[in-house]
Amino acid sequence: MALSEQTQAEMIQELLKDYGIDCTEEQSLLLAHHLALVIEKNKVLNLTRIVDVDEALVLHVLDSLLLLACSGVTMDPFTCFVDMGTGAGFPGIPLGVLTGAQGVLVDSVGKKVTAVNEFIKELGLKNLVAEHSRVEDLALRMRGTQDYVVARALARTNILIEYAAPFLKMGGSLLVAKARPDEDELKEAQLAAKICGLSLVSRETFELPHSLGHREILIYKRVGKSTIRLPRKPGTAKREPLGI
Repeated sequence: MALSEQTQAEMIQELLKDYGIDCTEEQSLLLAHHLALVIEKNKVLNLTRIVDVDEALVLHVLDSLLLLACSGVTMDPFTCFVDMGTGAGFPGIPLGVLTGAQGVLVDSVGKKVTAVNEFIKELGLKNLVAEHSRVEDLALRMRGTQDYVVARALARTNILIEYAAPFLKMGGSLLVAKARPDEDELKEAQLAAKICGLSLVSRETFELPHSLGHREILIYKRVGKSTIRLPRKPGTAKREPLGI
């Protein structure tokens, strides 16, 4: 029998509580409704391969909100963030629900952006908007305006650093969620960060419940100016990655 959204909401509150993340009943109901909307839309549009509700509660909702369990990460209605490669609205929608932060959820696939804006409207989240854009193009319009940039499994970390740097205010942070980044990826990221004016300030690890995986969250803070002009032309970061 399918779990009701009320039951899912209660499960979300329990999951988040185990990681020290506060969530009201109203917020948990919105998170559960978002997940229901994603699973329903996924029948006609490929948004996610995770459609089992028990897994999705962990791998979509909890996984998105683990960013808030990291030391030094604070978001409120005065915070601005960009979610790069939002897909079905993760982590941007859960972050917007729990914190009220002002979020721009970016994806290069127009159909996904249309779906995410439908979800945002259905959930009544006036603090969020999804944009169909390449991150390099959006960075030209939003240079130096963001407190946070967030990304989950979008690309290698050195590429994410380059994408994020022009968005960030001085002192702003890039939050990268990864499974198990290898040493080569971390070394490349360190070199790219130096070029882009960022510095690694935290690396936090979490084990997901029900043996659903290991998460590492890398936090890079903008501490200076980049030594090259950013953003580079669309596609350059992947063709000619920094730090290699």
